Amino acid sequence: MRARGLSKRFGELLAVDSVDLTVPRACVYGFLGPNGSGKSTTIRMLCGLLTPSAGEIEVLGLRIPEQAEALRRRIGYMTQKFSLFEDLSVRENLEFLAAVQDIPKAQAASRIDELIAQYRFEDRQKQLAGTMSGGQKQRLALAGAVIHQPELLFLDEPTSAVDPESRRDFWEKLFELADAGTTLLVSTHYMDEAERCHRLAILDRGVLVADGTPAELTGALAGRTLEVRAQQPRQAQRALLRLPGVLSVAQIGNDLRVLSAAGGDVAAQARQALAQAGLQAEVGASQPNLEDVFVAATRGREQGGGAAQERAA
Repeated sequence: MRARGLSKRFGELLAVDSVDLTVPRACVYGFLGPNGSGKSTTIRMLCGLLTPSAGEIEVLGLRIPEQAEALRRRIGYMTQKFSLFEDLSVRENLEFLAAVQDIPKAQAASRIDELIAQYRFEDRQKQLAGTMSGGQKQRLALAGAVIHQPELLFLDEPTSAVDPESRRDFWEKLFELADAGTTLLVSTHYMDEAERCHRLAILDRGVLVADGTPAELTGALAGRTLEVRAQQPRQAQRALLRLPGVLSVAQIGNDLRVLSAAGGDVAAQARQALAQAGLQAEVGASQPNLEDVFVAATRGREQGGGAAQERAA
């Protein structure tokens, strides 16, 4: 999948601004960003549901949106909201989706049996979808999205309404699909999910502000994160936020996590600022994580070196 200069405007609102993307085959590619960052709009353009205001898209060798109809047979799409029929059973939902995809009946029956076993619905085939838990519904929605064995699967915040255990199980299913050769584009606002992706793009107000593997993105922040252990963390936080170049000071329990802009010995400045404030504290280096990447990519661009704001843990 490749997109160049992808933009979408709704009236005066520029929802997606000149985004360039390249997604390799059999890759779990993550979209990370807050609500309103342009993730869903970008996904809908990539799968031909929305026409871009500008830019070029090529998906599975097809030009989009011109060849969107040909693409639809080769992709799957799953949204955060459960979109199957709650008054139909598990099997009836899958039979309906097989019919929509024009899968021959004999082949459909075999494929449905395979999915029911793979997604652990053997004892729930006759259960109405509306009576299932959130995690079960998402598994059924995923089974429905891949019933025609798509080459490419779009998932728009698919685990936003399920518990952590169900989310872990759901992601195991995604990696099984990737191992079998399916390419997956997954939007999320969960940091732990973003860490699971092979590659990751971060969107902020429609702009692509970071793109790479999780290791590449965190490695680029080496030397810019500190851990501060203070007896009075709230007072220490206020003192550190006044330092020039500090982008974020988040309290994690009784400790503080400090993210700085590039350049300068922030550790020495932090020790001096805390001492001047009469606060006892231990200051040491810490390993960057994806939350640091997200804050650096968004807040650093937003502030342009100005005064820092507190970021909630």
